[in-house]
Amino acid sequence: MKTLAIRLEEDQHGQLTVLAQLESLTVTDAIRQAIDEWIESRRTNPKLIEQAEAVLDEIERDAASRRGAIAALFGGEKAAPEPERRTEGEAESPPQSARTRRGGPAKS
Repeated sequence: MKTLAIRLEEDQHGQLTVLAQLESLTVTDAIRQAIDEWIESRRTNPKLIEQAEAVLDEIERDAASRRGAIAALFGGEKAAPEPERRTEGEAESPPQSARTRRGGPAKS
C-alpha cells in the first residue's frame, strides 16, 4: 500500500470531514471511494483508451529498438532453443500458446 499526502483548503477539508461522518466513513475511506469512482468513470473513456494504446505502441517500438541495439552489440539474435527430445512412449507436449504483440496470451 502506498501513502499519499494531499493538501486541501480548509473549507474543502471541513466539508469532506462532515460528509464522511454523515456517511459513517473515515476521511481516508471517503477519499478512497472517490478515487475508485473517478478511476471507474474513466476506464471506459474511448479517448483515454486510444491514448493508452498509443502509449503501449510507443513502449513496444522502444523495446524493439533496444532489443535491436543489444543484438547489434552482442552478436545478433540469441540462438533458437534446441527442440525437446522425447523418449520412446512419451507423449508429445502441446505447443506453447501464442503471445499477442503486447505480450499477453493470444485469444482463441
